[in-house]
Amino acid sequence: MDVAHTATDSSGGPVSGTEALARLSEDRVDHRFKGLPPDADGLTVAELTAQRRNLFTGGFTTPVLALSAERLEHNLALMETYATRHGLAFAPHGKTTMAPQLFQRQIEHGAWGITLAVPHQVRVARAYGVQRVFLANELVDPAALRWIAGELAQDEDFRFVCYVDSVRGVELMDEALRGALRPVDVVVELAAGADARTGVRTEAECGAVADAVAAAGTLRLVGVAGYEGEVPRPDPERVHAWLRRLVALAADLDKAGRFAAAGLDEIVISAGGSAWFDAVADVFAEIPELSLPVLKLLRSGAYVSHDDGHYRRLTPFNRVPEEGGLEPAFQLWSQVVSRPTPGQAFTNAGKRDAAHDLDLPLPQVVRRDGTERPATGIEVTALSDQHAWLRTAPGVDLEVGDWVGLGLSHPCTSFDKWQLIPVAEADGTVVDYVRTFF
Repeated sequence: MDVAHTATDSSGGPVSGTEALARLSEDRVDHRFKGLPPDADGLTVAELTAQRRNLFTGGFTTPVLALSAERLEHNLALMETYATRHGLAFAPHGKTTMAPQLFQRQIEHGAWGITLAVPHQVRVARAYGVQRVFLANELVDPAALRWIAGELAQDEDFRFVCYVDSVRGVELMDEALRGALRPVDVVVELAAGADARTGVRTEAECGAVADAVAAAGTLRLVGVAGYEGEVPRPDPERVHAWLRRLVALAADLDKAGRFAAAGLDEIVISAGGSAWFDAVADVFAEIPELSLPVLKLLRSGAYVSHDDGHYRRLTPFNRVPEEGGLEPAFQLWSQVVSRPTPGQAFTNAGKRDAAHDLDLPLPQVVRRDGTERPATGIEVTALSDQHAWLRTAPGVDLEVGDWVGLGLSHPCTSFDKWQLIPVAEADGTVVDYVRTFF
């Protein structure tokens, strides 16, 4: 995972992706990074890491979000094993974390590359050495397309694939890419239903988009893709049926010679969010023999941290427990700052700190004087910008000053609220800090 041209040093000279990652630890701790110890100001991240401070006694201020070192490693290893077992290539969706250090660990755990959603995210990935990018979106921005063309021209090892879902989109891409040295690889996106988010609605329209790609000298059709999470009223039967449509589309395009003329060495078939990757594994195991080998590309991203709400309920491992199980790796520590009535309390973490688009945070543990106990009888009922509203059952022992550990729901809106996230071992020892770029 190393490039020599996409990041620059202070003098404007090129640095490799490996060097860029190493330089993250040279950044200085200051007011930009909430929750970190005030007395660490001026230290580099590497110096702070070397101190191995304790999350609870080392000067960290609340609210502070932490990742579990053990659970993070468990989740990375589990999905590597799962993908290998099912013969899947894995390009986890990087929009979840936007953390190059985690991109690197995912690639070290066998990932083919990283999936992303918008041009800025691709720029971040390239600056930190990612050599294979799957853009799960149609890209029609001329400036971004010209930048992609420049990356492809400078680095013959860079692999980039993106969606196309309209003839108009293909025309705009072709216009922006005129004169490019290498064609941009594209996959036709098949919509998951008539009212789905994006994608071509019918197979006939897919054929028209494929024709438009063939007529554009700047693009190369390499496969098909889609997102089964948009299937209306999803259940195993409906999701499997749509995935079979996706596979049949690839077979039909292949039979029609859509891939034979492109000089390819593989056909890409890609799907897979975090709720139905077991269905993807099932159906992709049925892919018939095509004219070229098939890259069966899974894109699930939320597994890195998992969560205590939405994905805990939806994870495919609930259906296939014999394959293992993901573990929620986030915990947001907040502090009780008001206890106005016996049935009410407020902590100092709110919408600026906690994911709240799918579920409210879940109180898990109360910490006082170094002792932890389950947060039994405590519920978050609402969030203000900087406060969590807690309802407490009769007799609950909760005092101003107590730390309350909160489980979160939806990783994608947890990572984006924190620029530098401590990674702590089970005893609270902070062993790393993860930088995000949103």
